[in-house]
Amino acid sequence: MRLPEQLESHLSAAQTTQSTIEISVDAQRVIEETRIWLERAVIGLNLCPFAKSVHVKGQIHYAVSQAQTAAELLDDLVIELNALLTFAPSIRDTTLLIAPDCLAEFLDFIDFLRMADQALIDLDLDGVLQIANLHPHYQFAGTSVDDITNFTNRSPHPTLHLLREESIDRAVQVFPEAETIFERNMQTMERLGPTGWAALGTERKKKDR
Repeated sequence: MRLPEQLESHLSAAQTTQSTIEISVDAQRVIEETRIWLERAVIGLNLCPFAKSVHVKGQIHYAVSQAQTAAELLDDLVIELNALLTFAPSIRDTTLLIAPDCLAEFLDFIDFLRMADQALIDLDLDGVLQIANLHPHYQFAGTSVDDITNFTNRSPHPTLHLLREESIDRAVQVFPEAETIFERNMQTMERLGPTGWAALGTERKKKDR
């Protein structure tokens, strides 16, 4: 399959700049903040009933992008989409691609998601993988900025969650009530409230300058 010229250039850049994803001290901090959020909020509040199993089995891959622009993040996304498929699901079932220095504005992040979804199509991975999204300022349509229900999708850093369609299908078979997750999560957050959320201690730490 011949990739579109724009995506082909991104793939070429990604293959020659893989050093942009590395485990530096800052990356370790970002991963730890994300892991704490996952354990205390996503798993602790059971916001995603499928998360605990892959976490306990060590099947979540954490990748920290050093991208500062959308184009650079697209390079790293292409790397991680392809890398995910080189592993068996039993080794790496899912990937969290975290971008601590990019797309801090939620609307910019939403714009990038269109590029991300197009990359799936151009790489012929639509229907094989999908990309979920999490952001520190996530806001559902029709809600106020401080609506507690937005926190179901608020992560410490802008994050792209790369998932295998086949893993999602298997999880839904095990948990047939999957369609009720959204409503149940809204109720969980409303019961918890802002004070309860703050008590989880999932807020990210500021970098030392």
